[in-house]
Amino acid sequence: MGDTTSTTDDDLLLKKFFAEVSEVARDNEAVRILSCFKLNPFEHLNLPFDASPDDVKMQYRKLSLLVHPDKCKHPHSKEAFGALAKAQQLLLDQNERDYLLSHVNSAKEELRVKRKNSFRRYTFKNQVYGGRNLLCGEITRSQHHISSKDSHTLSPTVKGKYDQQCEQSEGFKQELKMKVCELLTEQEWRRRKMQMRISEEEGRLKRDEEETKEMWKRKREDEEQWEGTREQRVSSWRDFMKGGKKAKKGEVCPPKLKTEDPNKSYVQRPVKRG
Repeated sequence: MGDTTSTTDDDLLLKKFFAEVSEVARDNEAVRILSCFKLNPFEHLNLPFDASPDDVKMQYRKLSLLVHPDKCKHPHSKEAFGALAKAQQLLLDQNERDYLLSHVNSAKEELRVKRKNSFRRYTFKNQVYGGRNLLCGEITRSQHHISSKDSHTLSPTVKGKYDQQCEQSEGFKQELKMKVCELLTEQEWRRRKMQMRISEEEGRLKRDEEETKEMWKRKREDEEQWEGTREQRVSSWRDFMKGGKKAKKGEVCPPKLKTEDPNKSYVQRPVKRG
């Protein structure tokens, strides 16, 4: 009886332990996803750049079960789950996938050129300094198991195989990942600057349009006001022509000047006679 109770307690303890381990793994995965580079969906799904669409779907199902808000207790599991969904959407979109892979290919080309230049510098230093290792972190015989002198005499097939082995190394993959992040960051910065300029130009055009509308509105209101007072102006002019300018009540009029010729209807200035 006692042995049965002990076995049951051990099973419960073991289940609790595995539950805790599973919970820790879920939290760690959520933290990893949230700390990924936001412009690289391959990193969110923890996939290589040559992953197929089927690999994307399979990896998404696997990781989404880990960080699903109903199963993961991490406070930001919902954000992590949303980041996975967005990463899958981008990688299954052919245009977005081609955009990302174009930057991957550009990064590879830059790293290949860098490796060739390192070989050339290594060859020059071997010729000048008698083969002493003076690269200080660049490509060496111990790292690549080949000398720069031998690299110039390799057949294209062997050299292509050697380059392929270099690109499959973990060091190259990490360097490629950093280079892709750098290119994506530069492109995103250029896109945001262009978007900011477009927004500024759209704002300026909108302000000019509003100012033009306001100007025409004021002009139309002035014309309407002018037309509205037409009858009043015509009546005032008619009254003036009929009875002359009448003094307003309380207004003092200047005395009329005497005219030299009483037959003249207009006022003449008096002429001084010597």
